[in-house]
Amino acid sequence: MQIRQTPLSMKAIQIHTSGSPDVLVYEEVPRPIVGSEEVLLRIHAAGVNAADWKLRSGQRLNYNFPLPLIPGWDVSGIVEAVGAGVSQWRAGDAVYGLARFPSPTGGAYAEYSAVPEMHLAPKPTILSHVQAAGVPMAALTAWQALYEYARIEAGQTVLINGAAGGVGHFAVQLAKISGAHVIAVASGRHTAFLRELGAEQCIDYTTTPVEQVVHDVDVVLDIVGGSNGDSLLATLKRGGTLIPITPNQFSAELLAASEVKIVRNTPTVAQVRSHGTQLAEIGRLLDSRQVQVVIESVVPLAEAYRAHARGESGHVRGKIVLRVQE
Repeated sequence: MQIRQTPLSMKAIQIHTSGSPDVLVYEEVPRPIVGSEEVLLRIHAAGVNAADWKLRSGQRLNYNFPLPLIPGWDVSGIVEAVGAGVSQWRAGDAVYGLARFPSPTGGAYAEYSAVPEMHLAPKPTILSHVQAAGVPMAALTAWQALYEYARIEAGQTVLINGAAGGVGHFAVQLAKISGAHVIAVASGRHTAFLRELGAEQCIDYTTTPVEQVVHDVDVVLDIVGGSNGDSLLATLKRGGTLIPITPNQFSAELLAASEVKIVRNTPTVAQVRSHGTQLAEIGRLLDSRQVQVVIESVVPLAEAYRAHARGESGHVRGKIVLRVQE
């Protein structure tokens, strides 16, 4: 008689249809099958990012990829097993990473995920898994924007619009340790927090139009997007660089007159990509306490809908993280 074995299962959040946070379903699903150059990661915590709720709401479901899918990209956990072609990791290693971004198949909101070995880095030793899970997408976005696209240098002035959020609070710190003069734009209630991170000047956008008080900036990192493009252009010096992380609107006439460079690797934004080597460098900065991650709230995996609702409400300081393993 032939005995059929039941595949191992796990708990995960799945999206069966796009919509509000209520479409996030906590259920039992099969564990992933690991490819040759992948590791099976036992996830302890998963970071929550704006890209997550954009995927859930349908804004990023343009990859022609079948539903259901497990959302999320930020992971921190322990290597459970490795594929035949993996040389960098062994079972028992503590790692963190940005899994498969920008593909929708990150699979972070689950107890296990199959992650390409090159998307992982050693978990910073001083951080818990919850803290580490708040790092990858936000820190890599800031790193690639400032160091690759803008190539910031010591002595330059860098303005960060949306400085108190996930990407912003890393950008303030990375710009500061590079020797830049950092101007942070955020709600006034974050001023003390941003000064502690290294911002020399803080502008409360709720009371002060940024273009009235800031001029001749070398680099603007815009994390907010929307209709404020012209006001940001007005802060830049001729030949300055603007890096949009979120789609923004600009006046063609003002853009031409300002002679500003807008740097992006997609038609609309500078989009982050998975990069284990860069994440290892970020990990060393975290371990040496030159950079810190700020976690606003921690939510159980089963209540991922709460994390999305909180994130979409806006004005989050730092990061929201899902606790997967107790």
